[in-house]
Parts: sequence; C-alpha cells; structure tokens
Amino acid sequence: MDYSIESSPLDKLQSDCLLVGIYENQQLSASASSLDSQFGGLIGKLISRGDIKGKNSETLLINNLPDGNIERLVLVGFGERGKVSRKQYRKALAAAIKTVKDSKVNAAGCALLDIDVDGADSQWKARQIVEVFNDGVYQYSATKKVDDKNPLQKLSIVATDSQKSLAETGLQQGVAIALGIELTKHLADLPGNVCTPTFLAEQALSLAGQHAKLSCEILEESDMEALGMGSFLSVSRGSRQPAKLICLNYQGGDANSKPIVIIGKGLTFDAGGISLKPGLGMDEMKYDMCGGASVLGIVRAASLLNLKLNIVGLVPSSENLPDGAANKPGDIVTSMSGKTIEILNTDAEGRLILCDTLTYAKKYNPDVVIDMATLTGACIVALGRVPSGLFGNDDKLCNDLLVSGDTACDLLWRMPIWEEYQEQLKSNFADLANIGGPDGGSITASVFLSKFAEEYRWAHIDIAGTAWRTGANKGATGRPVALLSQYLLNRASV
Repeated sequence: MDYSIESSPLDKLQSDCLLVGIYENQQLSASASSLDSQFGGLIGKLISRGDIKGKNSETLLINNLPDGNIERLVLVGFGERGKVSRKQYRKALAAAIKTVKDSKVNAAGCALLDIDVDGADSQWKARQIVEVFNDGVYQYSATKKVDDKNPLQKLSIVATDSQKSLAETGLQQGVAIALGIELTKHLADLPGNVCTPTFLAEQALSLAGQHAKLSCEILEESDMEALGMGSFLSVSRGSRQPAKLICLNYQGGDANSKPIVIIGKGLTFDAGGISLKPGLGMDEMKYDMCGGASVLGIVRAASLLNLKLNIVGLVPSSENLPDGAANKPGDIVTSMSGKTIEILNTDAEGRLILCDTLTYAKKYNPDVVIDMATLTGACIVALGRVPSGLFGNDDKLCNDLLVSGDTACDLLWRMPIWEEYQEQLKSNFADLANIGGPDGGSITASVFLSKFAEEYRWAHIDIAGTAWRTGANKGATGRPVALLSQYLLNRASV
C-alpha cells in the first residue's frame, strides 16, 4: 500500500474516505469539529441520535455527505479525552481499518494525528497509523486464491504544518517496520513443505541482494560439522531437509563498532521428533520458525531505515521430525562449546540449535546478543498471549528492551534466571540435560541457553505465545519485529 503525508487544509482536502476522531460523551476532535462546521453541523446532528458514543474502537461510517471534496467520513471513537493510552490508540486504529476495508474504497485519508495520546507525539502516531493499517490489509495469498482482495491501495495521513516534519519521520519509520512485519508474517504463514530451511536461506540471500549494506552467508551442514556444532546437527538428522545456518551482516555503522547480534530460531516444522507432539494443532508447528522470520524482518527494516549500526542476524534453521536417524531420549551430543548435553526430550530441540548459534555468535565480538524463539509452551502458561517473556544476564539490556516494548506496544515481561533453577538441569551422564522437568519450563529453557551466553551481554525473548494467533483468526503476528526495530532505532539515536 502507498502511504503519504497530506498537508492540505481540511476544507480543500479531497478524499474518498476520511477518518476523524471522536471522544467519549460525543466530544469531537479538532478535525471532526472543523468538518462539522464545514458541513453545517451535520456530524453533530448524526451523533446526537446516539449512533456513536465515542467509546474506544467504536466507528461510524457516514456515506451521505453534502456535495464537496470528501465522499465518505468515518468517525473513530478513542474513549475519554485526555486519557487515551498508546495501546488504546492502536486499538482504535485497528477498528478504523476494518471499517475502511468494509467500505471498499481504494484510497483513504487519516486525520487522527490530532488525537491526544499520553506520551506520544505526531511521529509516533504517524508510525502507528502505518503499522496498524498495513497489518490490517495483510492477506495471505501464496497458496490460496483470494477472491475478495482488499481494494484499499493508498492512505494519506493528514498533518498540519507544525506536525508535518515529525509525521514524515514517523511515516518513514512506519513503512520500514511495516514491510519488515509483512515479510515476517508472509514467511511464517507459508506451509512447512514450502518454507523449508533451504527456502528460508534463499529468501535471506534475496533480501541481501536488495540492499547495498547487507550481505549474506549460508553455512551448510558440512560447515557446521567442521565447527563442531553437534547439538544443532543432531536435530536435523531426522529430516530429509538439510539444515542451514543463515548469517546476515548489515554494515551501517563504523567498521570498528561492535555489532548487535540478533538470533532467531528457524525450525520450519517441529513434529517433536521421537518425543512426538500430539496430533491436534500440530499444523501450527510451521510457526516454530517465527523467530528466524523475525530476524529477516528486522534486518529488512534496519536496511530500509539505513540505520547507522552494525547488525548481525543469525538464523539456525532445520526441521525436527521422527526418523531412524533422529535424536532419541537419552542420547548425548556435544555442542560447539564443548559442553555435552543429555537429550531427555527430543521436543526440546530449539535450545539445541540455539546453543550452538549462541556459541558461534562470539566470533563477531558482539556488543549485545538477543535471541528470539517460539521456545516453550510453558511461557504461554505463565504469561498468556499478551507479552513475550524476557530473560537475560544484563539489567541494562533488559531494561532497554522493556522500554522499547512499551514504546512499540509490543510488550515484554521479565522473568528470572536465578541459579536455583540450574539444579533442574543436572544430568548424571552429561554436563547439562536439555529439559528441567515440569516446573518453570520457560525459565529452565532460558537457564540452559544462558550457559552458552556467559561471555557477552545477552537477552532471550520467548515468543511462543505472541508470534502467531490461533483459532479462527490463525496467522502470524509479526512480533517482535516492532519491538526490536524500536530497540535498534533507540540505539541508533544515541
């Protein structure tokens, strides 16, 4: 979709469909009040009938307007004036895009920068408008015929002269992040027989070919074997698809600046291996590569924003299937670090591919390392599907990520990795067991990873509950692309 900033006065604005805000108790925003005067009090008359109260996420489409430049009007409710939070603003935008889509227009204007949002300026609001609208018009069509394609192709954000500069920056950021989220969702929604480790590697190579500051190297199984990645390779033994370690390198900063390393789990399908998962809902295990897809999305956003940072994206990619050569419970493998691991459950495979990648990340002499993974169902039990779980060995890094999550409305909740949990990973036969029993599963998984990240500042984000929606609206969310993009923007501004 095409996005632009529109600075024409409302009385001169031409629009197929214009969105304006209304607060609770039918209080009009500045734009809505201006249009009400322009239309001879029509808006006031309509809302006096009680068709819309102004509660958050209420919308009202007005089709019949006096002759003029605006053909349709959508009133969008934001709740109590002076108390609109950032989350409420995004929630109202999501309702607005649904109404616009239902109206079947090709182009729309959005005069919602004048809504007062706690702790947000025009830059933030313009960015959210793009992100939310782009998310709302996303349609998966790679393997499905879409008969009712969304007709909306253009969105202009109405800005006054005082808002224009900030709004243009927000638009640029929003488009870059939205395109990163779009790539992530597309890759994640593809079926496992299409999006294999080889396919994911090809997409990374294609992405690198689109940006001058971005390069890509693919490590094959023979390369990983030479490096001693016995833990990673043990997972791929049950699959006919060869494993890949995707290495993206974005050089936007000084040559001597330490890179930010971002790692994403890329299990393109996870059946659980010999410790087979239940059949119900197993189709959703194509989403076990959402962390890896997010790496590609984040790197795409950073490249489009031309951030003055050095960023390395690593995606260990494999399948986890049952086979005569697959890992068995009780097997012991040797990781790249030299630590031996007793595999008590083959379905705890994500940590087996991540641990070798965390060891490999040391070669880049990183400033920080952040990994993202659909790692544990236990994280969903602990936190539900609202925040992602955050674990880490550095308070400043974790606090920076928490702040970025609040700004991006892509929330995190910090969890402990205290030494008491290490007892659960003890093995009689290896340095570590790959599971720690039924208690605190997301924590013990993070404690396991922490053993391979002791030489640098590290954070782990468990996105098992947030990377995709289940049920009737099943589909990838693109999280945590917005969160990590905000973190990178914050780092680039320092």
